[in-house]
Amino acid sequence: MEFHAKLVVDVKCTLGEGPVWDDRERRLLWVDIDGKKLHAYDPARNDHRVVPLKERIGCFILSDGGRSLAAGEHGFYRLDIGTGRLEQLTDPEAHVPHTRFNDGKADPRGRFYAGTASSRDLPEGAFYVFDPGPGTVRKLLDGVACSNGIAWSPDLKTMYYIDSMKRTVDAFDYDVDTGEIANRRTVIRYEEPSVLPDGMTWDAEGMLWVAEWGGCRVSRWNPATAERIAVVHVPSRYVTSCVFGGEELDELYITTARQTDREHPHAGGLFKAKVGVKGTVGYRCRD
Repeated sequence: MEFHAKLVVDVKCTLGEGPVWDDRERRLLWVDIDGKKLHAYDPARNDHRVVPLKERIGCFILSDGGRSLAAGEHGFYRLDIGTGRLEQLTDPEAHVPHTRFNDGKADPRGRFYAGTASSRDLPEGAFYVFDPGPGTVRKLLDGVACSNGIAWSPDLKTMYYIDSMKRTVDAFDYDVDTGEIANRRTVIRYEEPSVLPDGMTWDAEGMLWVAEWGGCRVSRWNPATAERIAVVHVPSRYVTSCVFGGEELDELYITTARQTDREHPHAGGLFKAKVGVKGTVGYRCRD
């Protein structure tokens, strides 16, 4: 099955990433990492706003009480969505000069899972979980080159995870009560040398939607069979991430990066596609 994404906001992000659907405010939020900007788009009003950031932020998660969390150039932060104000909380890789936090998500218990990426494409990063209650950070994985997409199965027994440079989507046994992961195995493998799996989300049927850097597309995968069952074509080479949004959670919003893509005039824009299935409401952190 094939779909075609349409341009929503022609914003030309250098490195658009980390889309989050705010189901309470009915808006799509995302970052331009290298542009140091937070974007907000209200589809009902067709209103696009930009908030400057003082540092490169890779991802953020919303909270129940309004005090969002972010991860970026110097670890974990409190983030004020309205003003872009950042308050650094902790930096587990302050001693590692070539890494920054990249992708991340909240889990059902409000913990913040996020990992780092190396500017040298070397496995010198890691994957962490930050618990905002006690303010503690645990390292879950070492040897990560570019930490990216995270997703959960509908029964919450499995976490899916992407380290882009491995060219795989891996699965872990996941304990929702403790937040621990175990028993890593590969469920999807990318064979195209010019395409890397990037950000990821999941739908209500438990299928994975993977943004494909270098591939001009998002693919829907069945993690049980490793079958690509749908493709969303995107007129931008560097497709970075995706999330379900809209009133019925049936619209797939897609972020992209401009980078060196001069072939596509709207590269770096925000795109959207109707894909015939619904997503789920994203998890939030605890204040």
